[in-house]
Amino acid sequence: MKTNAARILDRLGIRYELKEYTVDESDLSAGTVARKIGLPAEQVFKTLCARGDRHGVCFAVVPGDAELDLKALAALSQDRKVEMVSLKEVLPLTGYIRGGVTALAAKKDYPVYVDETASMFDVISISAGVRGTQIFLAPDDYVRATKAKMGAITRPSGT
Repeated sequence: MKTNAARILDRLGIRYELKEYTVDESDLSAGTVARKIGLPAEQVFKTLCARGDRHGVCFAVVPGDAELDLKALAALSQDRKVEMVSLKEVLPLTGYIRGGVTALAAKKDYPVYVDETASMFDVISISAGVRGTQIFLAPDDYVRATKAKMGAITRPSGT
């Protein structure tokens, strides 16, 4: 199934692969998605929606086995403080539902910040904009497509 995110990659001439999986509404975690698509969790990147006090809404793209470090994101985005947007705001702000958020083809072109660990891989997985479909692509191509800035924005999960 072609999504708007895939159509943007087509338009930009970026090579990618779509990978579909069965969705479990009770477990939308990146770890579960990783198991279903056959990649380690650190290679499956989740797109989170945050808001900075100076620059507003942005996307933070982090590996599935890590947590977003809000202070690190604030420093990278040049905000004093960043907080996650509430779940009820995600759809109106992005046009996507939880488990299907992607920075590609969102309602607005918000700034995108990608954790630097993405560069360790030849291919990363991101949401295709719907639950049940992931896009596999090169990290450099993703950064180019989203005009993202890379930096250290995570901490190990549970810390």
